[in-house]
Amino acid sequence: MGDYTSMSTYYDVIMTSGYYDYKKIVDGILNQPSANILEIGCGTGLILEEIAKRNPAISLTGMDLTQAMLNIAQKRLESFSQVNLSLQNITDFSLQNQFECVFSYGGVWYFVIDGDQEPLLVSHLAKGEDNESGFDRLAAHVCREGRLLLGIQGPHFDYEKPISTGLIYSQRIEPNEVGFTKHYYLHSPSETLMAQTIHYRTYSFSQAKQLMSRYGFHFQPNSVGNGTFLEFKKM
Repeated sequence: MGDYTSMSTYYDVIMTSGYYDYKKIVDGILNQPSANILEIGCGTGLILEEIAKRNPAISLTGMDLTQAMLNIAQKRLESFSQVNLSLQNITDFSLQNQFECVFSYGGVWYFVIDGDQEPLLVSHLAKGEDNESGFDRLAAHVCREGRLLLGIQGPHFDYEKPISTGLIYSQRIEPNEVGFTKHYYLHSPSETLMAQTIHYRTYSFSQAKQLMSRYGFHFQPNSVGNGTFLEFKKM
């Protein structure tokens, strides 16, 4: 799984420049009540912050592979006593409790939907065995009847755009034998401030459902809320 250390300094400015609609994302998470929620791949804590502000009664846990991201999240969330953060790798993580709701939005796993085509599962784990291990560990941390929400994004493509600070964000996509490689860049007028390369694995929708069902996660076709997540239930 890719490490985002080199991106961490600029992550917030990119993400809050229209990359994600955080209020809509949280609407999709809170459309059903949950006493405790886990975010896998929490980054700098932007989604957890929005949840904590809306409902202080929910116990929140965020885990991420990149310490630099968690350092920023720790500062952002230090006033919210209901939030716990943990440095963990999805392939072997271990936490003390089970969760009623687990979500990933652009984190470890998410779905890309292009028009009326079937969803494509995108994984930050380029190795097939790591995806197996990740879902195995996840299954141990989701309670029976618990929800797994994986975010929905549009198709990926090459593009370049200015962001709020006047810097230029760009990305370039290259297909590979198991999915694609994505190159991220942040430029000022005079230099490249950030360059990050991440390798992704993809699964067709039927492959994704088969993979996840082996670990007890079953797709809920009638549960899609505001178009932000596909929902799976732990049986």
